[in-house]
Amino acid sequence: MQRRIERRLIRAFLPLWLLMACAAPPAQTEPVPRVQSVVRWEHPAPWFGGFSGAEVSDDGKRLVVVSDRGRVVQAQLIREQGRLVGVNLEKDAALAGPKEQRLRDKRRDAEGLAQGRDGALYISFEHDHRVMRLNAKTGVTKPLPRHPDFARLQANSGIEALAIHPDGRLFALPERSGGQARPFPLYAFDGKSWSIAGQIPRRGPFLAVGADFGPDGNFYLLERTVTPLGFRSRIRRFRLGADGLAETTILTTAPGQYDNLEAISVWQDSAGQIRLTLISDDNFFALQQTQVVELTLAKAGPQD
Repeated sequence: MQRRIERRLIRAFLPLWLLMACAAPPAQTEPVPRVQSVVRWEHPAPWFGGFSGAEVSDDGKRLVVVSDRGRVVQAQLIREQGRLVGVNLEKDAALAGPKEQRLRDKRRDAEGLAQGRDGALYISFEHDHRVMRLNAKTGVTKPLPRHPDFARLQANSGIEALAIHPDGRLFALPERSGGQARPFPLYAFDGKSWSIAGQIPRRGPFLAVGADFGPDGNFYLLERTVTPLGFRSRIRRFRLGADGLAETTILTTAPGQYDNLEAISVWQDSAGQIRLTLISDDNFFALQQTQVVELTLAKAGPQD
């Protein structure tokens, strides 16, 4: 239902969106990230698109993404003097269950992706709400235990965001909290079971769509809302355990400034800058596109 509403808004307000994309300046935030690249990624395969989770390698040269139509894709990030100029798709695989049976229909709707320091990949789904371990080469997934809350998450608004803490814990966040005044529950998996590690305050109409821990140890949350003038994105940064979570809004975009950004990967380049690589979900709609947007922040400080 949510995606049908989004598509109707896209068709109804596309002319205004295009005008806003050309004319609207970015909203002022503190600190202000610097836009390094905005690249359109294209590929002729009918399954290409719908990317909602992403991980960039430590050297910024490799990309793994998952699609809400049940695909895991590995790609090369093409750079010139460090600046992203293109994406070259290299390998892809259909998502499959533990017995290598291909995931179909709503059960293939992958949304979140996280990678640990050991290289292990984890994937989340917003229908039949669950988190799985993922083999990127084969697409085979293996289930993790579930928190009892997962069964009560809203349809089509399940576990959108995954991130792995520097200490190895896997964190998960649903797209919706169940009420505009209700904070998002933050679930943590310690290798055996899930617990609620905390709550992320919900502010305004934005919904959670992606997350990652940066090299600075901070938790970066990508959020999105749909307006009559286009998609808006927001990135908030938190330090878990700090007073008030040390919440900072580092980016709020104007309507239509970018496409439907849903995936975020935070990493550190060779110059010591924190980079945020964002990817849009094109909803498999011809008038949208798969964008790769890359931002830089100030140099990372020492990790706690």
